[in-house]
Amino acid sequence: MRAAVITAHGRPPELVDRADPVAAEGQVLVAVAAVPLTPLDLLCATGSSYFGPPALPYVPGVQAVGTVLDGPADLVGARVWFPSSAGMAPGDGGLAELAVGRADEAVVVGDDVPATTVAALGLSAVAAWEVLEARAALEPGEVVLVLGAGGAVGQVAVQAARLLGARRVVAACRSSVARDRASACGADAVVDLGPDDDVATLAARLRDACEGGADVVVDPLAGVAGTAAVSALALGGRLVNLGSSAGPSLEVDSAALRSRSGSVLGYTNNALTNARRREVFATVLGHAARSRLEVAHDVVALADVGDAWAAVARGSAAARVVVTP
Repeated sequence: MRAAVITAHGRPPELVDRADPVAAEGQVLVAVAAVPLTPLDLLCATGSSYFGPPALPYVPGVQAVGTVLDGPADLVGARVWFPSSAGMAPGDGGLAELAVGRADEAVVVGDDVPATTVAALGLSAVAAWEVLEARAALEPGEVVLVLGAGGAVGQVAVQAARLLGARRVVAACRSSVARDRASACGADAVVDLGPDDDVATLAARLRDACEGGADVVVDPLAGVAGTAAVSALALGGRLVNLGSSAGPSLEVDSAALRSRSGSVLGYTNNALTNARRREVFATVLGHAARSRLEVAHDVVALADVGDAWAAVARGSAAARVVVTP
């Protein structure tokens, strides 16, 4: 089979021929149809993640979509989404023509949503939905602020907030492309995140856009934006942090938090049970099938994975990249 293989930390994968993998007990063998290039894939491949440098060589791809060729009888022939721990633990991921995954983690997905769309949504969509519905417990009529709204998580969060009954959805983005994308997803207002923003000024802009304050903040950024958003909370507001792409930490002003009886919460998909992940996936894909949820994405062939990976790494990819073996 053909596979994309990381042979050196910090460098794009190389396309090579490899022996076909074999499903062991409790695993599924999958003919891969689509694989997203995610921030986690790139982080792990640098060798500088908190998981430690992955053993080389290995096939990246922490999530993928495809058809089960071998495994438990009730899954053979089914189209599934499945995760992998590639880059986080020894073993290969999904960026190949064939891959293996754990049968108990496979999520059966129907044929009403294209495999590339399922891959583009993936765990980003699960995270955005779960943050709003469960972690923040969004109530109908509340105001939602989505930081980094041009990314995959942010795009879904803007759309999901509306589906869950938000009265007003405010997006905050850095680039003009991201701002346009957030508007297309249905944001009522879009705030520019500038490189020279100070916390107080940005907090004031966010509060104004939220018409007094945000009941819920979806924060995949941390850094200055996350810190400012804490001060933009409404009374009883909840900020849920699920990433740190703009900085390793955010600061909480004690007086601001106490005066608003606010909450700062953390979220990780790793805390989800397999049953809950399947439930959220079903909800997300149900909306996607009705054109209510989508993530902007570009599809590239496996033969072009090196160039596509490099574009994502340097930040020049216009949208989420999905690879089709």
